[in-house]
This record gives sequence, C-alpha cells and structure tokens, in this order.
Amino acid sequence: MKSDARKMAGSALTSGRGFPGRCHPVIYLRSRSSALLVSAVLLVISGISPAQALYKYRGPDGEWIYTDRAPDTEASAEVRELPSGLKKPEVSVAYRLIGRQIQFHATNEFHAPVELVLALDVLENVERPPPDQSMDWLLPPRSQTELVQLDAVGEVGVPDISYRILYLHGDPNAVHRTDRPYRAPFAIANKFVVSQAFPIRVTHNTADSYYAIDFTMPVGTDIYAARGGTVIEVASTNFRAGSNPEEKGVSANLVRILHDDGTIGVYAHLNWNTIRVRPGDKVKRGEYIADSGNTGFSTGPHLHFVVLRNGGGRLESLPIVFEGPNEARVTPEFGQQLTAY
Repeated sequence: MKSDARKMAGSALTSGRGFPGRCHPVIYLRSRSSALLVSAVLLVISGISPAQALYKYRGPDGEWIYTDRAPDTEASAEVRELPSGLKKPEVSVAYRLIGRQIQFHATNEFHAPVELVLALDVLENVERPPPDQSMDWLLPPRSQTELVQLDAVGEVGVPDISYRILYLHGDPNAVHRTDRPYRAPFAIANKFVVSQAFPIRVTHNTADSYYAIDFTMPVGTDIYAARGGTVIEVASTNFRAGSNPEEKGVSANLVRILHDDGTIGVYAHLNWNTIRVRPGDKVKRGEYIADSGNTGFSTGPHLHFVVLRNGGGRLESLPIVFEGPNEARVTPEFGQQLTAY
C-alpha cells in the first residue's frame, strides 16, 4: 500500500465526493451510535442509477409510445417499473463489542481485491489506535478480514464511535503486463472510427480516462472481450443518456473485467439489458460480452474502453496497443479506422 493512501483518502472522505471518476465504484459511509449499532449513508456508487420507469401511452395518431418520460399531454399512461438487475456486490465494515474490546471487520463481496481506508472520526470512551497503526488494508476477493481492535476505556462510559470508509477496486501494487496486444473489442474484420484517444481530451480529462478509447458504432454492435479475465461488476438496466456528467455520469451500463496482472478492463455505455456475463464469470479473449449502446454520459452511440489500475487512492488509466495485421502493434489515434484481427 502507498504510504500516503490514508492522507489522500481522508481528504476525499471529508469532501463526501469520493474519487472523481464516472466508471468506478466508491463508497462513502458514516455511522455513529452510542449503542454500537451501525447506520450507513450511501453517497456514491457508479454503475447504479435511480429507479427507472417505463411509460406506455397512445400518441396523437393512435400509435403506441414507449418512453422514460411522462406524456406532456393529459394522455393516460401505463407506468411499468423496470427491472433493477443483479444485486451489486458491496464492501462493508462493521464492529462488535466483545467484553470491553471493539473489533472492526470488513466484508468484500467483489471477485477482486479491494483497497480499503478506515477513518475514525469520533472515539469516545475508546482508546485510539497507536500512531503507527496503518488504517488502510488490501481486502482479498470474496473475503472477511479482521481490521483493528480497540479497547474501551473505563468500566462505566458507553463507547461512542463514528467512522467512514472509502474503497477502490484493485491492488495498488499491480503492474500492467500483457504477453500480446489487446484485441479490438468488436467482431473480427470489422472496423470502427476512433472518436477519442490520447492525447485528445474532449471528455477524457481525468486520470481514470486519459488513455481511454472511444469507438463510434451503432447501438447493438457486438462487443467482445479485448483480454481475458474475471468479471467483477456489471450494470445492465440503464437506458438513459445525456451530456450532463453530473446527472448521467453514474448511469452508464458497463462491464468490468479483472485481468491476471491486477489491471481492470472497463467496457461502458453498453445497451440496455444486453450484457451476457455476470460477476464471477471467467471470460476469454474474444468472448462476446454485450452489445454497444448509448447510456450514461454520452451524446451519441459509442463504446468507451479503458484499462485501469489502482494507483493508491485513485484509478489511473493505462496506455495500450491493439493487435493489427501480422501481429503488428497498433496505437489508437483520433480519427483512424481500427480493424479487429
């Protein structure tokens, strides 16, 4: 773990904003109770959108209209609640009082390691951890981990605890290694225009998107894994898109795949209910995973593909090359037509 992880994450926790990306999960949690009961407030989780509804009503010519917007007129509309999709894995921290000792433990439901930072805001009638006690941990995939044990002070006062957590996918010690270039994430022999790639930064202006690649393609284009790995997260039930990142940034359908070197491939803006993989699935290079779409922070149909690593408190995008003819290494550039081999 990086030595400055606690300081950096602590600042993010105070702001309540978490890490500033749009395609990675961050949780900010606060709990406080003199009775040692935990109440949590979930502030930011990307890939999750508010509840969605589908409106069905007759148009002016008697045609059926299906939309996410209520009719502007007094037309009678049938409202259907849309499916919420798979339950999203979570990382949680809880504590228990054993005798006069408070024991914190963490649960990681993801099929990926998670970097966790624990910030203790209020400790009344509880000893503080020693100054050299690290308050960040690397949680193994699908695990429960004992974090820290603190002694209650005295025999009368009721312990009062307030804390926050921040977590980020990936091992900060991971090093990007691949034995061959990435496969273009669409069907062999097909070609699509690169509409954004480093150093062009129209919307790719944060660390987690500097080296992302956007491909302009019609909705419904088959998307294939550019590299094999383990699926760690999907979001599949969103159908809205727009140009406001604050409003639409968390509503992109996506697939995250953990590679064997600890990096993570992200395929975003996928089409509604087309994702064919689930967390925990092992996928091979070139395996069909979903259809392209136009969801989330998007002004037109395209695929956003990026490879990320945990840089110790933030996600960092990585430069990659794709496989070209005769095993050539092709660096994606704005405006080029990239062909899948």
